[in-house]
Amino acid sequence: MAGTDADAVATEDDDALYVLTAVLLTPAKFPSVLGDDYPEACATLDLAPLADGYGLVLGQDGEGARWTVVIDDVSLVAVAIASWDCGMEHELSPDERTVVAALPGWPLEVAVSAPGVPAPHDPSAELTDLPPLSPPDTSAWGPAQRRLGADEIALQWATWREQINESEFASSEGAEQAPDDAEDAPGEDGKSAEDGKGDKDGNRAAIRRVLAEARSYVDTPPPLGRVRSSFATGDARTLRADGPGWSLVARTDDIAFLLLDEKPGEVLPIGRGPELPGLLEALDKMAVRPS
Repeated sequence: MAGTDADAVATEDDDALYVLTAVLLTPAKFPSVLGDDYPEACATLDLAPLADGYGLVLGQDGEGARWTVVIDDVSLVAVAIASWDCGMEHELSPDERTVVAALPGWPLEVAVSAPGVPAPHDPSAELTDLPPLSPPDTSAWGPAQRRLGADEIALQWATWREQINESEFASSEGAEQAPDDAEDAPGEDGKSAEDGKGDKDGNRAAIRRVLAEARSYVDTPPPLGRVRSSFATGDARTLRADGPGWSLVARTDDIAFLLLDEKPGEVLPIGRGPELPGLLEALDKMAVRPS
């Protein structure tokens, strides 16, 4: 998903931009590290949440300065990304009339740099009055890292699903059920059986709370992009729902995984039970889908 197309876009001072990568910022597909929903992601860049969304073109000018060029030609960026993902060369050269803003800095991590120019750095204050964008801090567990974790589960669903044995789910409590063990014993970390029981009770309470919040989305639609539906295998869909302090990833024909701000690094599986299938179906009907 990277290119180095010289003279593809112009920054505010008309200096050529070497395009390194591009991403979509739309209700159905946006960098989730930037927010729990589309309006929040737009607000991070001080952009109005337009219904059709934007394309973000990230690159460097001739001096090596980082720039993010925002354009309203979403299809142009979508075609470029699809071509790059297929290993094809594709020049991304938006018309100047489609440029909404040229923002200093990058809102996301970019692992490549343009050849033949200085190393990536923020533009000087002489070129812009705006503070430079920078990627969210993901060095410690928090909302940004939690959302990135959910992204990874969605991308590597089969790998995560293989780690869950259906027999680990107790069937008596339906969807609000985390994996259970027949007996808790003290572990190497010194936790007693009572400690383990407390952890499980806390997980179940957290799962019940999140599923109740997710159900409320069906009756009271949340901000755009809070619930997104994308393609999966067969007739199934991959569902992504986010809320204050939580991210949920599910397949409509399978289980769900939950990540919480309050439980750093933990991934809580949620068994289907009698309630989860209906909830996932309802969420899928009201979810935003790629056009």
